[in-house]
Amino acid sequence: MRIQDTIRESYIALTMNKIRSGLTVLGIVIGIGSVIAMVAIGQGAKDSVSEQFQSLGSNMLLVSPGVQGGARSLIRGSRGEATTLTDSDAEAIREKLEKAKFVAPVVSTRTQVIISGANTNTSVTGTTPDYASVRSIEMSSGVFLSERNLSNRSKVAILGPTTRDDLFGVGADPIGETVRIKNIKFTVVGVTKEKGSSGLTNQDDMIFIPLTTARQYLTGGKNVDSINVEAINEESMAQLASEIEVLLLEEHNISNPELIDFSVTNQAEIIDAVSSVSETLTILLGAIASISLIVGGIGIMNMMLTTVTERTREIGLRKAIGAKARDINMQFLFESIILTIFGGVIGIAFGWLMAYVAGTFMDMNVNITLFSVVIAVSVSALIGIIFGYYPARKASKLNPIEALRYE
Repeated sequence: MRIQDTIRESYIALTMNKIRSGLTVLGIVIGIGSVIAMVAIGQGAKDSVSEQFQSLGSNMLLVSPGVQGGARSLIRGSRGEATTLTDSDAEAIREKLEKAKFVAPVVSTRTQVIISGANTNTSVTGTTPDYASVRSIEMSSGVFLSERNLSNRSKVAILGPTTRDDLFGVGADPIGETVRIKNIKFTVVGVTKEKGSSGLTNQDDMIFIPLTTARQYLTGGKNVDSINVEAINEESMAQLASEIEVLLLEEHNISNPELIDFSVTNQAEIIDAVSSVSETLTILLGAIASISLIVGGIGIMNMMLTTVTERTREIGLRKAIGAKARDINMQFLFESIILTIFGGVIGIAFGWLMAYVAGTFMDMNVNITLFSVVIAVSVSALIGIIFGYYPARKASKLNPIEALRYE
């Protein structure tokens, strides 16, 4: 029997019982759709996390006070327990390490910010002009901090867009307006562009002021909460991290590295670690969703076994007029494959819809990759072959005489 004849016969057989075929296809649709949706959500989450970390700054190293803490140092929200870093450490990194492109020491506190008729509790960060370069900050309006602001201890403030909206209203122009931080008047000279929350901190809900001004009016002391360092390129980050560690050990007169009183966090390593975790979760989500594919495959086998029983006399008649076991086997196998491929195509659309709806309600990006679609359809076809093989083989092995006698 020719392939086209087999396909036509399979199609006719499947459409003779549309409801049963439709319900069988539904199992495959749900399975394929679930796999695509879960993988898309997982991949989207991975991409979102990577983008959020990248928005913190490119080629960035974070030097924090205290013992080595890895990612822990990134989530320290205010002045911490340890105060082992100073301005001289930042100056040493800037002057002695060629691979350090920009260096920005930081002090921060969280406090109430007030204007006439409104107030908000937000993070106030005292830093230097280099901070904008290290953290990839762009201005929506106005200007960022200048060296003159730093040397004059100017009472100027740059607002994040969320802080601007909370104080002055959505989209307002606050340039030239005055805000009170701990009852001290600061003049707004700029508003940063929206960057979004990194999950660790909301970079839009901040106020930036000169480091010297923050020390004099808000935090006091001579220490810094952290030192942000931008490497000249991505390839030099690991070496720069090692050089910073060696340099600061010397600056702190520490001869035993086990007594180190600071930590150097490599942004690239954190992104790789988070991406690895996200990939594992994506695989786990896909594996859980694929269980429904197995259930759909069992449904196909059940339907095909029922079909073989119902069409026993037809099989006997076909064999009696010369059909070979291979032809019978091929026809029933094709019926199974057609069901799964048809379900797979609909499942792709269903999975895309599920991912889109989930992304909309969860307010997150989803990423449907060609790879996940190809894998899903390939798996559905494979399921059709695997779960359709036994019923097809059973049909091909029927004795034509016994089959014709079957009632």
